[in-house]
Amino acid sequence: MAALSRTAHPGQAAFVLTLLAATFLMGSSFIAGKILLQGGFAPMVLVGWRFLVAAVATLPLVLLDAGPLGKALLPSAMTLRDAMVVVLIGLLQTAAVMGLLFVAMRTIAASTAAILLFTNPIWVAVLGKIFLGESLHRTRLLGLALGIAGVSLAIGVGAASLPGAGALTGQAIGLGSAWCWATATIINKRARLPIGSWALSFWQMLVGALAVLAIAYGSGERWPQVTTPAQWGWFFWLAIPASTGSFGLWFVALKKGGATRTSGYLFLAPLFTVLLSFLVLGHTLVWAQALGGVLIGLSLWLVNRQPAAQRD
Repeated sequence: MAALSRTAHPGQAAFVLTLLAATFLMGSSFIAGKILLQGGFAPMVLVGWRFLVAAVATLPLVLLDAGPLGKALLPSAMTLRDAMVVVLIGLLQTAAVMGLLFVAMRTIAASTAAILLFTNPIWVAVLGKIFLGESLHRTRLLGLALGIAGVSLAIGVGAASLPGAGALTGQAIGLGSAWCWATATIINKRARLPIGSWALSFWQMLVGALAVLAIAYGSGERWPQVTTPAQWGWFFWLAIPASTGSFGLWFVALKKGGATRTSGYLFLAPLFTVLLSFLVLGHTLVWAQALGGVLIGLSLWLVNRQPAAQRD
Protein backbone atom coordinates (compact mmCIF):
# COMPACT_ATOMS: atom_id res chain seq x y z
CA MET A 1 0.00 0.00 0.00
CA ALA A 2 2.93 2.31 0.65
CA ALA A 3 4.12 1.83 -2.92
CA LEU A 4 0.65 2.70 -4.20
CA SER A 5 0.47 5.85 -2.12
CA ARG A 6 3.88 7.02 -3.37
CA THR A 7 2.84 6.63 -7.03
CA ALA A 8 -0.74 7.86 -6.62
CA HIS A 9 -1.61 11.14 -8.32
CA PRO A 10 -4.08 13.70 -6.92
CA GLY A 11 -7.60 12.37 -7.16
CA GLN A 12 -6.44 8.72 -7.03
CA ALA A 13 -8.75 7.91 -4.11
CA ALA A 14 -11.77 9.36 -5.92
CA PHE A 15 -10.80 7.44 -9.06
CA VAL A 16 -10.57 4.13 -7.17
CA LEU A 17 -13.83 4.69 -5.28
CA THR A 18 -15.61 5.57 -8.53
CA LEU A 19 -14.43 2.34 -10.14
CA LEU A 20 -15.25 0.22 -7.08
CA ALA A 21 -18.80 1.58 -7.14
CA ALA A 22 -19.12 1.09 -10.91
CA THR A 23 -17.86 -2.50 -10.87
CA PHE A 24 -19.97 -3.44 -7.84
CA LEU A 25 -23.08 -2.20 -9.62
CA MET A 26 -22.03 -4.04 -12.80
CA GLY A 27 -21.65 -7.23 -10.79
CA SER A 28 -25.06 -6.78 -9.18
CA SER A 29 -26.67 -6.53 -12.62
CA PHE A 30 -25.86 -10.18 -13.32
CA ILE A 31 -27.71 -11.20 -10.13
CA ALA A 32 -30.79 -9.09 -10.85
CA GLY A 33 -30.80 -10.16 -14.49
CA LYS A 34 -30.52 -13.84 -13.64
CA ILE A 35 -33.42 -13.64 -11.17
CA LEU A 36 -35.62 -11.95 -13.78
CA LEU A 37 -34.64 -14.34 -16.58
CA GLN A 38 -35.46 -17.29 -14.30
CA GLY A 39 -38.83 -15.60 -13.69
CA GLY A 40 -39.70 -15.81 -17.39
CA PHE A 41 -38.53 -12.48 -18.81
CA ALA A 42 -37.47 -12.51 -22.47
CA PRO A 43 -33.79 -11.45 -22.61
CA MET A 44 -33.83 -8.78 -25.34
CA VAL A 45 -37.03 -7.12 -24.08
CA LEU A 46 -35.50 -7.06 -20.60
CA VAL A 47 -32.28 -5.49 -21.89
CA GLY A 48 -34.13 -2.90 -23.97
CA TRP A 49 -36.51 -1.70 -21.26
CA ARG A 50 -33.71 -1.84 -18.71
CA PHE A 51 -31.66 0.71 -20.60
CA LEU A 52 -34.62 2.85 -21.67
CA VAL A 53 -35.60 3.32 -18.00
CA ALA A 54 -31.92 3.79 -17.13
CA ALA A 55 -31.57 6.54 -19.72
CA VAL A 56 -34.59 8.44 -18.33
CA ALA A 57 -33.25 8.01 -14.78
CA THR A 58 -30.00 9.65 -15.90
CA LEU A 59 -31.68 12.98 -16.78
CA PRO A 60 -31.77 14.41 -13.19
CA LEU A 61 -28.06 13.61 -12.89
CA VAL A 62 -27.39 15.38 -16.20
CA LEU A 63 -29.25 18.41 -14.85
CA LEU A 64 -27.26 18.44 -11.60
CA ASP A 65 -23.95 17.91 -13.39
CA ALA A 66 -24.19 20.37 -16.27
CA GLY A 67 -27.16 22.68 -15.83
CA PRO A 68 -30.04 23.08 -18.32
CA LEU A 69 -30.83 19.83 -20.10
CA GLY A 70 -30.87 21.33 -23.58
CA LYS A 71 -27.35 22.70 -23.31
CA ALA A 72 -26.06 19.63 -21.46
CA LEU A 73 -27.44 17.07 -23.91
CA LEU A 74 -26.79 19.14 -27.05
CA PRO A 75 -23.84 21.43 -26.27
CA SER A 76 -23.10 24.12 -28.84
CA ALA A 77 -19.60 22.71 -29.37
CA MET A 78 -20.97 19.34 -30.52
CA THR A 79 -20.64 18.73 -34.24
CA LEU A 80 -22.43 16.25 -36.50
CA ARG A 81 -19.32 14.06 -36.33
CA ASP A 82 -19.49 14.12 -32.49
CA ALA A 83 -23.17 13.11 -32.61
CA MET A 84 -22.35 10.20 -34.91
CA VAL A 85 -19.63 9.07 -32.50
CA VAL A 86 -22.13 9.16 -29.60
CA VAL A 87 -24.56 7.01 -31.62
CA LEU A 88 -21.74 4.59 -32.42
CA ILE A 89 -20.80 4.31 -28.74
CA GLY A 90 -24.44 3.58 -27.88
CA LEU A 91 -24.73 0.89 -30.54
CA LEU A 92 -21.46 -0.70 -29.41
CA GLN A 93 -21.51 -0.39 -25.61
CA THR A 94 -25.21 -0.98 -24.96
CA ALA A 95 -26.83 -2.71 -27.94
CA ALA A 96 -23.94 -4.81 -29.24
CA VAL A 97 -22.31 -5.76 -25.92
CA MET A 98 -25.52 -6.81 -24.18
CA GLY A 99 -27.19 -8.18 -27.30
CA LEU A 100 -24.22 -10.36 -28.27
CA LEU A 101 -23.83 -11.52 -24.67
CA PHE A 102 -27.39 -12.86 -24.53
CA VAL A 103 -27.08 -14.45 -27.98
CA ALA A 104 -23.87 -16.16 -26.85
CA MET A 105 -25.59 -17.56 -23.75
CA ARG A 106 -27.97 -19.54 -25.96
CA THR A 107 -25.14 -21.98 -26.75
CA ILE A 108 -22.54 -21.48 -23.97
CA ALA A 109 -22.79 -21.33 -20.20
CA ALA A 110 -23.35 -17.94 -18.57
CA SER A 111 -20.03 -18.30 -16.71
CA THR A 112 -18.17 -18.81 -20.00
CA ALA A 113 -19.88 -15.76 -21.49
CA ALA A 114 -18.90 -13.67 -18.47
CA ILE A 115 -15.27 -14.79 -18.69
CA LEU A 116 -15.19 -13.85 -22.37
CA LEU A 117 -16.84 -10.47 -21.75
CA PHE A 118 -14.35 -9.54 -19.05
CA THR A 119 -11.36 -10.20 -21.25
CA ASN A 120 -12.20 -6.62 -22.30
CA PRO A 121 -9.22 -5.08 -20.42
CA ILE A 122 -6.79 -7.12 -22.52
CA TRP A 123 -8.25 -5.72 -25.73
CA VAL A 124 -8.43 -2.20 -24.29
CA ALA A 125 -4.75 -2.44 -23.34
CA VAL A 126 -3.76 -3.56 -26.83
CA LEU A 127 -5.99 -1.02 -28.62
CA GLY A 128 -4.92 1.71 -26.19
CA LYS A 129 -1.29 1.06 -27.09
CA ILE A 130 -2.05 1.17 -30.83
CA PHE A 131 -4.48 4.09 -31.01
CA LEU A 132 -3.86 6.14 -27.83
CA GLY A 133 -0.16 5.55 -27.22
CA GLU A 134 -0.86 4.37 -23.64
CA SER A 135 1.93 2.50 -21.91
CA LEU A 136 1.87 -1.28 -22.06
CA HIS A 137 4.89 -2.24 -19.96
CA ARG A 138 5.58 -5.81 -18.93
CA THR A 139 4.25 -5.33 -15.40
CA ARG A 140 0.88 -4.22 -16.77
CA LEU A 141 0.77 -7.13 -19.22
CA LEU A 142 1.45 -9.55 -16.36
CA GLY A 143 -1.31 -7.92 -14.32
CA LEU A 144 -3.80 -8.27 -17.15
CA ALA A 145 -2.90 -11.93 -17.64
CA LEU A 146 -3.34 -12.60 -13.90
CA GLY A 147 -6.68 -10.80 -14.01
CA ILE A 148 -7.95 -13.11 -16.75
CA ALA A 149 -6.78 -16.14 -14.75
CA GLY A 150 -8.41 -14.76 -11.61
CA VAL A 151 -11.74 -14.15 -13.35
CA SER A 152 -11.68 -17.69 -14.74
CA LEU A 153 -11.11 -19.16 -11.29
CA ALA A 154 -13.58 -16.87 -9.51
CA ILE A 155 -16.43 -17.64 -11.90
CA GLY A 156 -15.57 -21.32 -12.17
CA VAL A 157 -13.93 -22.82 -15.24
CA GLY A 158 -15.62 -26.10 -14.43
CA ALA A 159 -18.90 -24.72 -15.76
CA ALA A 160 -17.32 -23.91 -19.07
CA SER A 161 -19.49 -24.67 -22.08
CA LEU A 162 -22.80 -26.30 -22.69
CA PRO A 163 -22.47 -29.24 -25.11
CA GLY A 164 -23.52 -28.74 -28.69
CA ALA A 165 -22.27 -27.90 -32.15
CA GLY A 166 -22.92 -24.19 -31.59
CA ALA A 167 -20.56 -23.87 -28.62
CA LEU A 168 -17.63 -22.62 -30.69
CA THR A 169 -19.86 -20.05 -32.42
CA GLY A 170 -21.22 -18.97 -29.05
CA GLN A 171 -17.71 -18.48 -27.70
CA ALA A 172 -16.79 -16.35 -30.73
CA ILE A 173 -19.92 -14.23 -30.23
CA GLY A 174 -19.13 -13.86 -26.51
CA LEU A 175 -15.63 -12.71 -27.37
CA GLY A 176 -17.18 -10.30 -29.86
CA SER A 177 -19.09 -8.66 -26.99
CA ALA A 178 -15.76 -7.96 -25.25
CA TRP A 179 -14.31 -6.51 -28.47
CA CYS A 180 -17.33 -4.22 -28.84
CA TRP A 181 -16.89 -2.91 -25.30
CA ALA A 182 -13.15 -2.40 -25.81
CA THR A 183 -13.77 -0.59 -29.09
CA ALA A 184 -16.37 1.69 -27.48
CA THR A 185 -13.92 2.49 -24.67
CA ILE A 186 -11.16 3.46 -27.09
CA ILE A 187 -13.52 5.49 -29.32
CA ASN A 188 -14.82 7.38 -26.28
CA LYS A 189 -11.32 8.11 -25.00
CA ARG A 190 -9.93 9.16 -28.38
CA ALA A 191 -12.91 11.23 -29.50
CA ARG A 192 -12.68 13.70 -26.59
CA LEU A 193 -16.36 14.52 -26.97
CA PRO A 194 -17.55 17.98 -25.84
CA ILE A 195 -20.24 16.47 -23.62
CA GLY A 196 -20.44 15.59 -19.94
CA SER A 197 -20.11 12.05 -18.61
CA TRP A 198 -23.75 11.77 -17.53
CA ALA A 199 -25.04 13.26 -20.80
CA LEU A 200 -22.96 10.76 -22.77
CA SER A 201 -24.28 7.99 -20.55
CA PHE A 202 -27.87 9.11 -21.31
CA TRP A 203 -27.36 9.10 -25.07
CA GLN A 204 -25.50 5.81 -25.31
CA MET A 205 -28.14 4.03 -23.17
CA LEU A 206 -31.03 5.60 -25.10
CA VAL A 207 -29.56 4.72 -28.50
CA GLY A 208 -28.74 1.17 -27.39
CA ALA A 209 -32.15 0.65 -25.76
CA LEU A 210 -34.08 1.72 -28.86
CA ALA A 211 -31.96 -0.53 -31.08
CA VAL A 212 -32.41 -3.56 -28.80
CA LEU A 213 -36.16 -2.98 -28.38
CA ALA A 214 -36.59 -2.80 -32.15
CA ILE A 215 -34.83 -6.15 -32.47
CA ALA A 216 -36.79 -7.65 -29.53
CA TYR A 217 -40.28 -6.72 -30.68
CA GLY A 218 -39.37 -7.43 -34.28
CA SER A 219 -38.44 -10.99 -33.28
CA GLY A 220 -41.66 -11.52 -31.30
CA GLU A 221 -40.47 -11.03 -27.70
CA ARG A 222 -42.94 -9.43 -25.27
CA TRP A 223 -43.01 -8.22 -21.65
CA PRO A 224 -44.53 -10.83 -19.26
CA GLN A 225 -48.28 -10.51 -18.76
CA VAL A 226 -47.88 -10.75 -14.98
CA THR A 227 -45.05 -9.05 -13.06
CA THR A 228 -44.81 -9.48 -9.29
CA PRO A 229 -43.78 -6.66 -6.89
CA ALA A 230 -40.49 -8.47 -6.22
CA GLN A 231 -39.78 -8.66 -9.95
CA TRP A 232 -40.51 -4.93 -10.32
CA GLY A 233 -38.04 -4.32 -7.50
CA TRP A 234 -35.32 -6.34 -9.21
CA PHE A 235 -36.09 -4.68 -12.53
CA PHE A 236 -35.74 -1.15 -11.14
CA TRP A 237 -32.51 -2.14 -9.38
CA LEU A 238 -31.25 -3.51 -12.70
CA ALA A 239 -32.37 -0.40 -14.61
CA ILE A 240 -31.30 2.40 -12.27
CA PRO A 241 -28.41 1.60 -9.85
CA ALA A 242 -26.99 -1.27 -11.93
CA SER A 243 -27.33 0.56 -15.26
CA THR A 244 -27.64 4.33 -14.75
CA GLY A 245 -25.18 4.20 -11.87
CA SER A 246 -22.66 1.78 -13.33
CA PHE A 247 -22.51 3.29 -16.84
CA GLY A 248 -22.40 6.87 -15.57
CA LEU A 249 -19.65 6.13 -13.07
CA TRP A 250 -17.78 4.20 -15.77
CA PHE A 251 -17.69 7.26 -18.04
CA VAL A 252 -16.62 9.45 -15.10
CA ALA A 253 -13.76 7.04 -14.43
CA LEU A 254 -12.69 7.05 -18.08
CA LYS A 255 -12.26 10.82 -17.87
CA LYS A 256 -10.24 10.52 -14.66
CA GLY A 257 -7.80 7.85 -15.86
CA GLY A 258 -6.44 6.20 -18.99
CA ALA A 259 -8.49 3.62 -20.87
CA THR A 260 -6.09 0.77 -20.03
CA ARG A 261 -5.83 1.71 -16.36
CA THR A 262 -9.59 2.16 -15.98
CA SER A 263 -10.51 -1.07 -17.75
CA GLY A 264 -8.12 -3.03 -15.51
CA TYR A 265 -10.67 -2.62 -12.72
CA LEU A 266 -13.31 -4.49 -14.72
CA PHE A 267 -11.84 -7.68 -13.24
CA LEU A 268 -13.65 -6.71 -10.03
CA ALA A 269 -17.12 -6.96 -11.62
CA PRO A 270 -17.22 -10.78 -11.93
CA LEU A 271 -15.67 -11.07 -8.46
CA PHE A 272 -18.53 -8.99 -7.06
CA THR A 273 -20.92 -11.23 -9.03
CA VAL A 274 -19.51 -14.34 -7.35
CA LEU A 275 -19.74 -12.78 -3.87
CA LEU A 276 -23.30 -11.58 -4.47
CA SER A 277 -24.24 -15.01 -5.84
CA PHE A 278 -23.13 -16.45 -2.50
CA LEU A 279 -25.05 -13.84 -0.47
CA VAL A 280 -28.23 -13.50 -2.57
CA LEU A 281 -28.59 -16.74 -4.54
CA GLY A 282 -27.02 -19.07 -1.97
CA HIS A 283 -24.28 -20.35 -4.28
CA THR A 284 -21.33 -22.10 -2.61
CA LEU A 285 -17.87 -20.52 -2.60
CA VAL A 286 -14.95 -22.89 -3.29
CA TRP A 287 -11.18 -22.58 -2.89
CA ALA A 288 -10.70 -21.82 -6.60
CA GLN A 289 -12.92 -18.76 -6.26
CA ALA A 290 -10.94 -17.54 -3.25
CA LEU A 291 -7.69 -17.98 -5.21
CA GLY A 292 -9.31 -16.12 -8.11
CA GLY A 293 -10.05 -13.21 -5.78
CA VAL A 294 -6.40 -13.07 -4.69
CA LEU A 295 -5.25 -13.08 -8.33
CA ILE A 296 -7.70 -10.30 -9.20
CA GLY A 297 -6.38 -8.17 -6.33
CA LEU A 298 -2.78 -8.76 -7.45
CA SER A 299 -3.80 -7.96 -11.03
CA LEU A 300 -5.26 -4.60 -10.02
CA TRP A 301 -2.07 -3.69 -8.16
CA LEU A 302 0.13 -4.61 -11.13
CA VAL A 303 -2.08 -2.92 -13.75
CA ASN A 304 -2.10 0.33 -11.79
CA ARG A 305 1.54 0.24 -10.65
CA GLN A 306 3.65 2.70 -12.60
CA PRO A 307 7.42 2.25 -12.93
CA ALA A 308 9.40 5.13 -11.47
CA ALA A 309 10.68 6.22 -14.89
CA GLN A 310 7.39 5.78 -16.75
CA ARG A 311 4.03 7.52 -16.49
CA ASP A 312 0.82 7.16 -18.51
